[in-house]
Amino acid sequence: MSLCGEKINLRALEPEDLDFLYQIENNESFWEISHTKTPFSKYILKQYIENAHLDIFEAKQLRLIIEVKSTKKQIGMIDLFDFNPMHKRAGIGILIHPDFQQNGFASESLSLLINYSFSHLNLHQLFANITLDNIKSVSLFNKHNFKEVGIKKDWILSEGKFIHEVLFQLIKD
Repeated sequence: MSLCGEKINLRALEPEDLDFLYQIENNESFWEISHTKTPFSKYILKQYIENAHLDIFEAKQLRLIIEVKSTKKQIGMIDLFDFNPMHKRAGIGILIHPDFQQNGFASESLSLLINYSFSHLNLHQLFANITLDNIKSVSLFNKHNFKEVGIKKDWILSEGKFIHEVLFQLIKD
């Protein structure tokens, strides 16, 4: 029950998530944060879902669907990536569909994944890479006690301009 919250649940990918994943992965407004420039076919995403059963220790990543508890509606995704069990760390990324932002879903999702990462995966630290102009994400990670530990200058090329990316880190007490 560690991935069940008050308003949302975090759960594994299911075949029924194909259309939602297709919509999110092919939304060009999300491409900058996902570091992609090309669309994904339903065929490729179906294969991805079929392989999502791989253990995080094997795949080195974990993607969970964020769903509203009361309606079972998918509203976003939260990921652990660059999972490194030797050094006990992983990156964390979160995306909430714009129609569902400003409802506390991101904060609750992040809280659940932090607790899961530290208690079940025995991680020592989590990190996040956030562009300086992403005020909502900077605020979210600050709220959850992530600390700014560095700035990667001119790291992301966005609409013909380079922008800085901030590295945030949360170390387990």
